[in-house]
Amino acid sequence: MDRVKRFLNNPKDIKKEITKGFLLANQNLLHEICDGNIIVANELVENKVGLLIGGGMGAEPHFMGYVGKNLADCAVVGNFYAAPPPKIILEATRTINRKKGVLYLYNNYAGDNLSFDMAAELAEEEGIHTKTVRISDNIGSIPYDQKSDRGGITGGILVVKVAGGASSVVNNLDELYQITKKANENTRSLITVAKSGSYLDSGELMFDLPEGKIEIGIGFQGEPGLLQSEMIPINEIVDYMLKIIFSDLPLSKNDEVVLLLNNMGAITLLELLIINNRIHQKLIENQILIHDNLIGNYYSSQEMYGFSISLMKLDNELKKFYDMPTNSFAFVKGVT
Repeated sequence: MDRVKRFLNNPKDIKKEITKGFLLANQNLLHEICDGNIIVANELVENKVGLLIGGGMGAEPHFMGYVGKNLADCAVVGNFYAAPPPKIILEATRTINRKKGVLYLYNNYAGDNLSFDMAAELAEEEGIHTKTVRISDNIGSIPYDQKSDRGGITGGILVVKVAGGASSVVNNLDELYQITKKANENTRSLITVAKSGSYLDSGELMFDLPEGKIEIGIGFQGEPGLLQSEMIPINEIVDYMLKIIFSDLPLSKNDEVVLLLNNMGAITLLELLIINNRIHQKLIENQILIHDNLIGNYYSSQEMYGFSISLMKLDNELKKFYDMPTNSFAFVKGVT
């Protein structure tokens, strides 16, 4: 496989250097514990249900970038593409527990499920009540009747946004769980790529994609998608993606959605704006209302050349929590 050139030092120091660089840029908002494996908000509101997110490095600014006001209380950071260990999750749970319990919110992958489930058992032994919502917005290649097997990708950021707002308002863990679960159930995402990203330490490509081909519905690290084809005009790609999303997410006339158009790593802003224009055209055509439109680098796969589309269907409750002001490294909304 081809190798990608990078501006790095010793590969063994990558995780530490990334974490340190991130914290230096966010000293007013965040601090670290456990050697940088846990990123915690400086201001933890008292008498609040805790919200803990986390997973392996490699999708920056996810997860570290979504800790802050009306978002997560902390993020647990594993090694690259590897789940954080249970003992680190447990320490984070202790740190943000304010006697109202802690909600675990993370992407639905086997390693993360195992680690967080073990941490939950350990927390319960210490008298800390936890609940779990596994983000499962990626509809590529896994049909609706197997949706519990779907993984989490970019749309999970919208779920974190709702959960973070709700955690600042609701009085108990069960209520936060139900709201977050609803947010996840109303979110769908698809990725389309024209070139693989690469592993940060080795520079090797994650997967092979023939020259001139694109793949729609591919997974974050190249898991097989829905369709591989020749490069075609972007409007046709967007139309196909939205057709799949509309078939999976029940939408009716005048429903409101949040649209998140994400750069998977190497696509240009110029291209994103063209894609965004087409998405708006199709949503207007289907009489779907766009409540908010996010465009940018929210969830990456190194220099993967591609993009993702995420839609979250709103009701009044989800909209209220989504609209709450947010201040974090990767998501600022309504803060003056």
